[in-house]
Amino acid sequence: MTTFVDRVELHVAAGNGGHGCASVHREKFKPLGGPDGGNGGRGGDVILTVDQSVTTLLDYHHSPHRKATNGKPGEGGNRSGKDGQDLVLPVPDGTVVLDKAGNVLADLVGHGTSYVAAQGGRGGLGNAALASARRKAPGFALLGEPGDLQDIVLELKTVADVALVGYPSAGKSSLISVLSAAKPKIADYPFTTLVPNLGVVTAGSTVYTIADVPGLIPGASQGKGLGLEFLRHVERCSVLVHVLDTATLESDRDPVSDLDVIEEELKQYGGLDRRPRIVVLNKTDVPDGKDLAEMVRPDLEARGYRVFEVSAVAHLGLRELSFALADLVAKARAAKPKEEATRIVIRPKAVDDTGFTVTREDEGLFRVRGEKPERWVRQTDFNNDEAVGYLADRLNRLGVEEELMKAGARAGDGVAIGPEDNAVVFDWEPSMTAGAEMLGRRGEDHRFEAPRPAAQRRRDREAEREFDDFEPF
Repeated sequence: MTTFVDRVELHVAAGNGGHGCASVHREKFKPLGGPDGGNGGRGGDVILTVDQSVTTLLDYHHSPHRKATNGKPGEGGNRSGKDGQDLVLPVPDGTVVLDKAGNVLADLVGHGTSYVAAQGGRGGLGNAALASARRKAPGFALLGEPGDLQDIVLELKTVADVALVGYPSAGKSSLISVLSAAKPKIADYPFTTLVPNLGVVTAGSTVYTIADVPGLIPGASQGKGLGLEFLRHVERCSVLVHVLDTATLESDRDPVSDLDVIEEELKQYGGLDRRPRIVVLNKTDVPDGKDLAEMVRPDLEARGYRVFEVSAVAHLGLRELSFALADLVAKARAAKPKEEATRIVIRPKAVDDTGFTVTREDEGLFRVRGEKPERWVRQTDFNNDEAVGYLADRLNRLGVEEELMKAGARAGDGVAIGPEDNAVVFDWEPSMTAGAEMLGRRGEDHRFEAPRPAAQRRRDREAEREFDDFEPF
């Protein structure tokens, strides 16, 4: 038996970037041919894509943890690692992506619409890419970055043109079964419909979709019955149809009071009470139902509603109803702004953000936050002194030491780079600049070059000081 699931919590993990390789080219009679370590591959992304063949979120209900593949590490011989494979997750048309706090991240409507839920980590640079005029033979490589970890919520909102709303057992399922080829479950007890049913209706040259939303009861907008679970499926519908039971056996109900209750629930949910709507008086094949319909129709028309008397069982009044709905749907479509059939949701991150902040937290602890400093820390192999020195150079060129001095940092004070739960903490030494200059000769190996004139050495030192943070990809 197929289960309908329209809300799930999904835990997605993008692939980690592969580590760069530190390697030196060697061959016969040329044991030191220069650095040839390749770059690590990019980690795979996790991408949500609308697929028309998918109608439920059931697969993610049973398997909520999804992970893309990691990038491969680089190798010697200037061989870059293979990129991780993207993980494409098909979702139904009308899926809304939210974060844990309920903020909307993406609204996926239209076949092929995509959203990157978790971005793969970039691969680390190999020592061949880190080589420069001053750094002839880097003895280190950069680590690959970890991929994003995201906890997201997927909510399905049915994409339909017309929504049938009303009390349980008002005849909505019967009506959709005769208007379209849909075959919903039909019975004479409340809450027969436990999932939204969709049908396709053709009226003249207009083809539209109609949804049978599970029965609403008083208090549905506050969670009573099944209403709160399925009112979201009405949000995307352009036209609402009130299906009123004119042959109800409950003495405390009548079509007008039923209409007032449903209207109040739509209003309480928010925004649904302003949609175009018509009223269908169903079950007029029953003698008492026909009499009641004729009795309440003037009152409903006085309120401004367009009223149709139908019988889903006897197939009475259905043609007029289907063409009236087609006319309303055509007007609603014409009023909407034209959009591309496929909308790709792109949320790029800034790549030229050189900003960072230095804040003083506890006495003797300074925290550095910023995209570049935190990324550089993640890429550093702290077991390699040369890699640590390279990190010091990058931070100095960015101006971190200068800002620490302005903030009042002194020798021996703790400096944390990154968020509180995942920061690198070290004791700061004001002589970092001098230390970086001494370590500025790291990566040099005079076995690769002949002695240089003093003027050339001076120009190289000036070039090193002016070296910008260039990171090839």
